[in-house]
Amino acid sequence: MRMVDSGDVRLAVFEEGFEEGDPDKPAVLLLHGYPDTHRVWDEVAALLRDRFHLIRYDVRGAGASTEPADRDDYGFDRLLGDLTAVLDAVGRPRVHLVGHDWGSIQGWEALSRAGFSERLASFTSIGGPGLRQAAHFFRNGRPRDVRAQRLRSWYIGAFRLPLLPELAWRSVLPGLLARALRGDGIEPRPGHPASTLVRDGLNGLALYRCNMGEPRPDPQVAGVPVQIVEATRDAYVTPALLDAVGRWAPRLWRRRVAAGHWVQRSRPETVAGMIAEFVEHVEGGAESRELRRARAGGAFGGRLVVVTGAGSGIGRATARAFGAHGAEVVCADIDRDAATRVAEDIAKDFQVKAYGVRVDVANADAMEDFSRNIIAEYGVPDIVVNNAGIAVAGAFLDHTIDDWRRTIDVNLWGVVHGCRLFGAAMAERGAGGHIVNVASLAAFAPSRVLPAYSTTKAAVKMLSDCLRAELADHGIGVSAICPGFVSTGIASHATYTKESLREDAVRGLARRGYPAERVAAHILRAVRRNQAVVPVNAEGKIGYALSRISPRAMRGLARLSKFAGKDRSYRRR
Repeated sequence: MRMVDSGDVRLAVFEEGFEEGDPDKPAVLLLHGYPDTHRVWDEVAALLRDRFHLIRYDVRGAGASTEPADRDDYGFDRLLGDLTAVLDAVGRPRVHLVGHDWGSIQGWEALSRAGFSERLASFTSIGGPGLRQAAHFFRNGRPRDVRAQRLRSWYIGAFRLPLLPELAWRSVLPGLLARALRGDGIEPRPGHPASTLVRDGLNGLALYRCNMGEPRPDPQVAGVPVQIVEATRDAYVTPALLDAVGRWAPRLWRRRVAAGHWVQRSRPETVAGMIAEFVEHVEGGAESRELRRARAGGAFGGRLVVVTGAGSGIGRATARAFGAHGAEVVCADIDRDAATRVAEDIAKDFQVKAYGVRVDVANADAMEDFSRNIIAEYGVPDIVVNNAGIAVAGAFLDHTIDDWRRTIDVNLWGVVHGCRLFGAAMAERGAGGHIVNVASLAAFAPSRVLPAYSTTKAAVKMLSDCLRAELADHGIGVSAICPGFVSTGIASHATYTKESLREDAVRGLARRGYPAERVAAHILRAVRRNQAVVPVNAEGKIGYALSRISPRAMRGLARLSKFAGKDRSYRRR
């Protein structure tokens, strides 16, 4: 540690990983937030110190740094003066700045100051929007988004009140902070929260009182590459605000981590990896696959999506819909040629990457190889759509053991394989994601003519509910999509225990006139909104509502199934 003077304040500065004989080593400055000190970065610093000249300092009034004589000396002019003093002291003309919380707020302000951005090689923002960008968002954002952010920002008004915040810091706030950390899955440790916490909290109230509430001009467009790391469970910042902030950075990379506010403590390996990838790319290194996706446009730009059963019907429509919104798509189907055609069309029509792959979802070994190869070649998917399915139509007593076995293998085991293999990889990566399991109206509407199909789809819905509860802690959403009758080729490709059933089934689905593209739109909406169960089209919604209101009525309707009772010569099993 060394002390650096900045006006009447002495700043405690800490450097690691720097050797006089290696002046070209990239310099990374980690700037902490409120009410933290430089120690909040300990875990990340330990992972970066061998690769970079690492710089940290305690901001004025925090940790080992002294506090100004005047309580009004916490404005941005003073804070950025401190940053300048540190940069001058360490002797690096340009640094890669990484800011968390108030450290990030300071970074955004620096980018808006004339002449300051020349001292920054890049900026990584974690959990702190710029006040100028936020002010523009509050003036121009959608009312619903603005209201949501104001609710999360309640503490700003509280910290500007007289006396009460000081009383809270001397009584309940230290304990509440410890509880908040544990809520993010973090245990307090030596150095965080710091032994100077109460003093730091009291001094840092001036950050809010000196900088919040003043009219803010529109921000300047950032002149350096910017990486936004979104902690998806951050209790203080909404995704809509981060979207608005990002518009002021033409060279923008947007990353996501399934974590709470103190993401550098709960997911240090992930955060350190993102910082290192970004810095090394800005320094001239190759752009990693993850970074390339992080700068893609569109509602799902940069997302890797795997869709099974993508060769036709709902799977094809879903793969195309994700591709149209900027996603990179893996189209998987048991028919390799069909999967390849769909992938080629997506790449041509939407100018995104798409890949056609053959897989039999019913084969456990094949799915193991499929998931392993996809992850090795393209990375861990952000979204997996388990869509592949088959149907066997006819009375229960006409179903053979093979009918049941094949239906369960594809419709249920195929979904289990996809959820288990890709879900585990998503959870380990720690960046969140979404799993979509395509069930059916048949999941909650019993039928005399689809006993095996209905049974497997009901199991898929229940599996989805169970998995949703388990994977929520990893930031992974799970949705069960339950379409009614959709005009796809499933009826023509189904197995019928009596061939006399085929013509009426094919004609009926064609006459329904509900296209697969509308189901795909529901799937994309379910991912964006993290919906649990999505009944699709009129009969799907009516059936779902009736199944909850009167299961007895649904059982009665099942007896009216059109094909039941025809030709009762049962097959031997």
